[in-house]
Amino acid sequence: MPEKVPERKSKISASRKLMLKSLLVATAKEALEQELEEKEEEKEKYLEENTPPIHTSCMSLAELKTLCEELYAKIDVVDEERYDIEAKALHNTREIKDLNIKVVDLRGKFKRPSLRRVRVSADAILRSLLGSKHKVSLDLRGNLKSVKKDDTEKEKTVEVNDWRKNVEAMSGMEGRKKMFDAAMGQNQ
Repeated sequence: MPEKVPERKSKISASRKLMLKSLLVATAKEALEQELEEKEEEKEKYLEENTPPIHTSCMSLAELKTLCEELYAKIDVVDEERYDIEAKALHNTREIKDLNIKVVDLRGKFKRPSLRRVRVSADAILRSLLGSKHKVSLDLRGNLKSVKKDDTEKEKTVEVNDWRKNVEAMSGMEGRKKMFDAAMGQNQ
């Protein structure tokens, strides 16, 4: 009968756990808000560095057209890069999702089968290992030490006589003494 393992009692009370969880959630929320603010600041800083202010008031119509064409070409390049990055990210997320599904499926469905003893001869094992072309005969029983049955049978057989023949001879105290002497003689 398997022994029941007692469940470990928590050292922290339920109210303390709840308070700690709420503190963790609040800290995580603050960290997320701070991260979003930092990203916005980085974005503004990048735009200030890479996009100088455009003064269009003193430009002619031809200059404005060329400026628009340059900006449009830059926008096309940036859009292409953004699309490529999004496609790669989407492909990676799909691949990660598929791999996670495969891992869950393998974990859930795979059960180790109970192994059974299979009697296979040494010749069959060699045939499976070496292939059917090689014919090797291995007589493992021929190498075993032989035991003579005659010796063991002699030890086991004890002189068995018909009890009816010696009933009168063994009756009384003298018969019991003979039986006792006979038993002592065999033990020594």
